[in-house]
Amino acid sequence: MKTIYSTLILAAAMTLLFSCHQEERTSAIPKQDTIPVKLMDLQSYGAGNTIEATGVFTTDDETILGFKNGGVISKILVKEGDPIRKGQLLASVLSSEVDAKAGQASLAVEKARRDYDRALKLYRDSVATLEQLQNAKTALDVAQQDVKSVNFNQQYMNIYAPVSGYVLAKLANEGQIVGPGTPVLQVNGANQSNWKLKVGVSDQQWTQIKVGDAAKITTDAMPKDTLVAYVSKKSEGLDPQSGTFSIFLELRNKPSYKLASGIFGRSWILSHSKGTDPYWRVPYSALLDGDGQEGYVFITLDGKKAKRQKVKIAKIEKDMVLISSGLENAQGLIVSGSAYLQDGTAIQIIK
Repeated sequence: MKTIYSTLILAAAMTLLFSCHQEERTSAIPKQDTIPVKLMDLQSYGAGNTIEATGVFTTDDETILGFKNGGVISKILVKEGDPIRKGQLLASVLSSEVDAKAGQASLAVEKARRDYDRALKLYRDSVATLEQLQNAKTALDVAQQDVKSVNFNQQYMNIYAPVSGYVLAKLANEGQIVGPGTPVLQVNGANQSNWKLKVGVSDQQWTQIKVGDAAKITTDAMPKDTLVAYVSKKSEGLDPQSGTFSIFLELRNKPSYKLASGIFGRSWILSHSKGTDPYWRVPYSALLDGDGQEGYVFITLDGKKAKRQKVKIAKIEKDMVLISSGLENAQGLIVSGSAYLQDGTAIQIIK
């Protein structure tokens, strides 16, 4: 009887000990929390086609203004840096010469009309011939066209602002004699913020760049900002002054700071030339266990869980790494919180 009781007590003790051990093991397993992370959007580019170029900011409506007929400048009403509005009078030239020609043209019309009226009466009386009448009519028409020409020239004795913007340069002074088309003022439409960065590239780079290619711009005027732009226009000829081909990068958004014509800018044009393998540029800090050729990063495929992904390294730059494969299906690259992640860890994306 004692043996049976001893056996039951021993079994109960072992059951209690096993239960406690199981509870200890269960409590030792940490509960997996949702880890907050930050994502970086991934965009693939053509390998080896990031073209760096420098240039200056300008606008697409920068214009050199001058007088149609020239003469002596009577007044210039603006200075360099002055704001202007569309239609504003900027400069005038002395109109004495054109006014005199206008008077001569009017007198010529009066004489030609008298001659025609006289020829018409003589023709009706069969004194003048048809040819004489026709010649008088032609002389009247020519005199009337001369009046129109002079009146047209009178309209261009003044320079008016074609756009609202600023005066970039004053290229002549009052009292100066200028010829037809001589540059007097240089203006732009900066009030519309149609800013473009004009950069120069080599002939080989020019063939790789396509209109619409994305670009990024930095400038000392806005050291903390990176401007997003795209290739809006390519020159079709060589610039004889710089010996390069001009590329115009237009800003996608209005800059947060005020720009001025001539400000220096540095750009990176992301060319998408055909026949090149895609690559991804990711921060160096996001790479784990890299050996120069391969490495690992954390990505997400669904925005809910982290995935430890093996990638192939194409090139290592100063702060960035070029990845040639492994990110084809990634929704985003995890760039913050990687130290607390494992493959399959639940994540919460922080904007």
